[in-house]
Amino acid sequence: MPLRAKVTNPAFGSRMLSTPATIPKELPGDEADDVLFHSHYGVRLVELNRPKKLNALNGSMARKILPRLLEWEKSQLASIIMVSGAGEKAFCAGGDVAALATSNQKGPRGQKKSTNYFGLEYQLDHLIATYSKPYVAVMDGITMGGGVGLSVHAPFRIATENTLFAMPETTIGFFPDVGGSFFLSRLDGEIGTYLALTSERLKGVQTLYSGIATHYIDSSVLSNLTNRLSELVFKDYASMDERLSLVNKTINEFSTGLPSIEQEPILLGGVTRKAIDRCFKYDTIEEIVEALKNDSGNSEWANKTLKTLLSRSPTSLKVTLRQLRLGKKWGISEAFRREYAIAARFMRHPDFVEGVSARLISKPAKDPEWNPAKLEDVKKEDVDTFFAAADKELALFNDTDYTSYPHAKYALPSEADILSIKKDPTAFLKTWGGKEGLQAKMFDVLTKENKGTIEKWSRGEQV
Repeated sequence: MPLRAKVTNPAFGSRMLSTPATIPKELPGDEADDVLFHSHYGVRLVELNRPKKLNALNGSMARKILPRLLEWEKSQLASIIMVSGAGEKAFCAGGDVAALATSNQKGPRGQKKSTNYFGLEYQLDHLIATYSKPYVAVMDGITMGGGVGLSVHAPFRIATENTLFAMPETTIGFFPDVGGSFFLSRLDGEIGTYLALTSERLKGVQTLYSGIATHYIDSSVLSNLTNRLSELVFKDYASMDERLSLVNKTINEFSTGLPSIEQEPILLGGVTRKAIDRCFKYDTIEEIVEALKNDSGNSEWANKTLKTLLSRSPTSLKVTLRQLRLGKKWGISEAFRREYAIAARFMRHPDFVEGVSARLISKPAKDPEWNPAKLEDVKKEDVDTFFAAADKELALFNDTDYTSYPHAKYALPSEADILSIKKDPTAFLKTWGGKEGLQAKMFDVLTKENKGTIEKWSRGEQV
């Protein structure tokens, strides 16, 4: 088995210093009602309101949401923040990349304007990731790209039967940003690597099993859930953990059950999960491609995945893989600062305009002509340029930082958590006992690790 390559870069030797961020002001041309704000007792509602564009996030929306979140964080009347999307199709289908590609075609000034948008978006995402009040994201419908940034770092991410998740950036000559270097690199095994490189889509309950969502409820009870959350009253001296625990308990009350595992088995589990870990464990795209070509354990999946991978931007693939390997060591703040530098470089790279134009603007869509067109033509020094320090450091609104999510216990346990159950089963059950989907995930994990273990589990014996 080839040794893992050591992925380092001199540009990461020094720590990026933070500078204070300023509250954004609305600009001429901002759309008036692209975001709607509502107050319902203690709940503050953010409704993304561009249903005809699948609620795609733009600068106008971010400039409105950021100051509201900062205001509510200080307000004693605002107890819980909820964000959702208007219409029946999407929570948020991503950033408005068509507008960014059009801007980039205007030269350096347009590219700088696009880079500024990503800076604003990442400031918003970091604020959500470090928010000091309970934040609930309702991922009802398409949740991709920029929509993932508005949801995946929150303590509560509610999926429904309508949820459709993906990080499709390599499809358009970009990279999985909005904190993807942080959350994707911390998913079980090589699931994050697989999702990032292939843009694989997850539907409904699959987002819960993979760790993207924390809860799964039917869309028909969302309004009732909102009303119930609005009735919650926190004691003035209640800690953040106590507040989150009460919100978690309340959301659980509205669960109507998961689809049966026979009806909808874990998509990224079983033999597929083994193949993902087997083929995507390497630190170069060339090794991953070779592993897929030679994989006999799940050849049909491997052939399909290989075809998908080779249709992506070669530059995007190599930058993304480097990003994920390095991102395992980044804190949440550094992740957004590093991604800001990477995004700035992509705004000057031809693949982004080509990918967006071919896939999203052209009618009908066509295959992009990537530059370079082949993996072997993307050299190490080409990838290095994406990881050089940004011309201007990204300022954040607070200095809160962490290297693992402080609210991970509201999602299903990770594979590592499940495998450590023998060390302290009482603590494990105290944290996750009764969590919907727990038995299905444990069954899948223990089967993968040890055939004998699952037999003990099925008999109710201690594992």
